[in-house]
Amino acid sequence: MLLAVDTSTSWIGLALFDDEQIISETVWKTKSHHSVELIPAIDLLLKRSLVDTKEIQVLAAATGPGSFTSLRIGLAVIKGLSLALQIPVIGIPSLDIIAAGVPVQDLALAAVLQAGRGRLAVGWYSGKDGTWVSDKPTTVMTPEELEQKIHKPTIVCGELNTEERQTLARRWKKVILASPAESVRRPAILAQLAWKRWLNMDVDDIVTIAPIYLHYKDPIPG
Repeated sequence: MLLAVDTSTSWIGLALFDDEQIISETVWKTKSHHSVELIPAIDLLLKRSLVDTKEIQVLAAATGPGSFTSLRIGLAVIKGLSLALQIPVIGIPSLDIIAAGVPVQDLALAAVLQAGRGRLAVGWYSGKDGTWVSDKPTTVMTPEELEQKIHKPTIVCGELNTEERQTLARRWKKVILASPAESVRRPAILAQLAWKRWLNMDVDDIVTIAPIYLHYKDPIPG
């Protein structure tokens, strides 16, 4: 059994996965109450699913980019559970979770999430062997800058408000906006990605695993 926790932004997600099926999944938006809501929500998820903590074999966490505070809270809870239950942790980049929720096509893909102050964290992907592969550095930019960087048909998915969608829709010949349902950062996807790594015994060091933070105009390798 795997417990997945995503606190990358104001959207929190939890999922339970046992290789055969998603046992439970919940996603909700918080008003910066991650520290108050997260642990009770995990407890409720387990109780509703009739799952005991002793059944959890591995933990998965979204590692960002995202909000400094919310990512720190999520990883702190995951590390605490890992130490208490003596089980491993696997971190998955948050933009990879968004990308994996979109069917692979012969197009470029830009996965985005809110980075604060009207900016977006943007990860660039291309389809290869039936999966999305990161092929450019992840950067932080405004929606207007993102619009200007798209010069070929590109799927854009992830956290976008109405105004940001309208901005990107101006380049409608190049920008293909994913539907709201396809843009949800689902913890079930996080769980599946982490489970695949766990089967290959690819786990993270609980001491060194840390959130991915980006600064405006400060790319990280893709």
